[in-house]
Amino acid sequence: MLGLPADVRACLFDLDGVLTRTMEAHLAAWRAVFDEVLAERGLAEPFTDADYQAFVDGKPRMDGVRDFLASRGITLPEGSPADPPTGQTISAVGNRKNARLLEQLRSHGVAVYDGSVQYVRAVREAGYATAVVTASANCAEVLAAAGITDLFDTRVDGIVRAERGLAGKPAPDTFLAAAADLGLKPAACAVFEDALAGVAAGRAGDFAHVVGVDRLGQRDALLQSGADVVVDDLSELLGETA
Repeated sequence: MLGLPADVRACLFDLDGVLTRTMEAHLAAWRAVFDEVLAERGLAEPFTDADYQAFVDGKPRMDGVRDFLASRGITLPEGSPADPPTGQTISAVGNRKNARLLEQLRSHGVAVYDGSVQYVRAVREAGYATAVVTASANCAEVLAAAGITDLFDTRVDGIVRAERGLAGKPAPDTFLAAAADLGLKPAACAVFEDALAGVAAGRAGDFAHVVGVDRLGQRDALLQSGADVVVDDLSELLGETA
């Protein structure tokens, strides 16, 4: 009674906003960095929650930098992963954001959504395989800090994505890789996502079931992006049949 179709054998979970309460830290770090970049160019309109949802949420870090800056007519050279955070490249801006995020995580720690952890434990007890699929390159550290590493059979994160040359969300590649790691086809897997790009990735990969988790008041947009069902918290699925 987990709100899943009968043919599902595995659950693939996004990290930030689905399992962990780090979305606020990500948003604060992005806002601080992008507002600096805008101010340096004399642009007064700040980075907004709507910008986060439209251009950044759920995407690989550098894609988020590139897409948001393009929306404001800003073009920067790509640079390289080793660029210092003070630089003026796409990579530098991304590195600046990651430094801000790590500062916040060290200061405030990592909290989880209790309902989500309860749900993950329930699906594991029911015999389902589990995976974390996230654009974050800090996934291992976040899972360890939250004390939930042992709840997942595999992890496809920003580091794995780069190593395997996978396209980021909204492409389905990272979810498809997680399913393959578990030895399953998409038709045997359910995707759990709070980001529009992530929901679109689940739908594009023809997964059996896509659950949208509404943390930002975007229920309709999650449905339009391809969610089969939208919940405010995964605990709502306990005791339900799909």
